[in-house]
Amino acid sequence: MKIHNYSAGPCILPKSVFKKAAESLVNYNESGLSIAEISHRSKEFMAVMENSVKLVKDLMKVPEGYEILFLQGGASMQFYMSGLNLLPEQGTAAYINTGTWSSKAIKEAKLLGNIHEVASSKNENFSYIPKKFDVPHNASFLHYTSNNTIFGTQFKEAPNTDLRLVCDMSSDIMTKEVDIKKYDLIYAGAQKNLGPAGVTLVIVKKDALGKTGRTIPSMLDYQVHIDKESMFNTPPCFSIYTTMLTMEWLKEIGGVEEIQKRNLTKSSLLYDEIDRNSLFEGTAKTEDRSVMNPTFILRDKLLNDEFLQRSIDAGISGIKGHRSVGGFRASMYNALDIKSVEALVNLMRDFEKSKG
Repeated sequence: MKIHNYSAGPCILPKSVFKKAAESLVNYNESGLSIAEISHRSKEFMAVMENSVKLVKDLMKVPEGYEILFLQGGASMQFYMSGLNLLPEQGTAAYINTGTWSSKAIKEAKLLGNIHEVASSKNENFSYIPKKFDVPHNASFLHYTSNNTIFGTQFKEAPNTDLRLVCDMSSDIMTKEVDIKKYDLIYAGAQKNLGPAGVTLVIVKKDALGKTGRTIPSMLDYQVHIDKESMFNTPPCFSIYTTMLTMEWLKEIGGVEEIQKRNLTKSSLLYDEIDRNSLFEGTAKTEDRSVMNPTFILRDKLLNDEFLQRSIDAGISGIKGHRSVGGFRASMYNALDIKSVEALVNLMRDFEKSKG
């Protein structure tokens, strides 16, 4: 039976990527060695790193003046590291709070300076994206989370600000076209759309660095990692290699422009069914619905267990909603095929029919 993987992360990746990655673990490029055991200083892995950087620049149309890094620690490390590198001592920064991950970013940033939560949707259980906010004139940057996996909301465009803009794009990086010039820092854990867990992509504007007056520990200093080309310490070689394969797959199918069209088609199909079906309703405000993580509930919660069991029986995996929202969450990252969305929609229609 085919399994339709709706896991929120680590998530589905292309089958062709799994095949190549598996082969590389046994025998990388006919070297007789595994990708997991070759030296990160070898010419073979240096080529992987160089190609990975090039693919990011090509796929995201990164202009001159930016550096690409592959680091560890996930977005959770970046919550602190971003402030450490961009926020001057005793400085001020502005944050938009749209859910769990932005709340955690705010918590870490408060260890470093004066943090102003300039907007929040907490008053309605993070079911919408705040549209209006004022930022302190002396703020060094504005931070936001572009897509909220738990609550199913997403910024449709970057906030309008004159400040340096910092964004956690962990769950929608390379799913839609982005104007990189608007940003001074973008970070993203790989385990949603880019690759397996263990590597974090960072895109940082060079002229944003070196202005804090802080003494920054080497491991947390972007400039140190830039100078060492992401190899200050031993990088997660297998995760970077698999991320490279995923980006090659994305380029082969038409790049970010093509995957954006596919993602919109998938989300429209599911949201149309949520809105049509008499048993279900969405939890996020319509205009702020996430393309990546639709969240929905059954109007009659007594039916939850039955619907969840039917989904498991149909090979639909990972749709149980986060405890903060309840109900169901269908994470539809880049590699999820539209046939999997059709399978979920058909299940919802059959469930409605069975309930008369």
